[in-house]
Amino acid sequence: MRRTLLALGLAGVLAVAGCGIGGGSATTTPSDIADEAIALQQVGFETGLADNPSAAADAGSGDAPRKALRKYLRRNTLHGEVTIQTKKQGAKTVVVQRGSVTAVAADKITVKSTDGFTLTWAYGDKLRVVQDKKTVETSAIKTGAEIGIAGTKDGDLTSARLIAIK
Repeated sequence: MRRTLLALGLAGVLAVAGCGIGGGSATTTPSDIADEAIALQQVGFETGLADNPSAAADAGSGDAPRKALRKYLRRNTLHGEVTIQTKKQGAKTVVVQRGSVTAVAADKITVKSTDGFTLTWAYGDKLRVVQDKKTVETSAIKTGAEIGIAGTKDGDLTSARLIAIK
């Protein structure tokens, strides 16, 4: 039940944040990873690559329930996926996960969330890795590191597009 609520909440936050709606992506974010940058931001990982949709959505709105939901999700979301409608790609499944790196290979990474959920991610095309809001090489990813990871899902393949190292 809690996982379902978190997934629904994540979907709502992503919709409120504007993922795939109106095509407005950050000027500093390559459009091909804008959705992933916003998804990670909504679960508490600042990559420095996304506009601050929360501030824009909250400015003058007085909408305390939405603010509380975003705050809750930033602190508590472990993993999830949401399918969004984009103008360029049509339906796109965005996947996010927060957890510890349990294995690193030349072309993939395995992450385990605190609830025991484990997922192996292939390194996607144009993968971007950030640490302290700066781009770093994939070699900076070490076993045991706490990360946020976002990407796309196509069938059984989950491809990492953006990794934020804490």
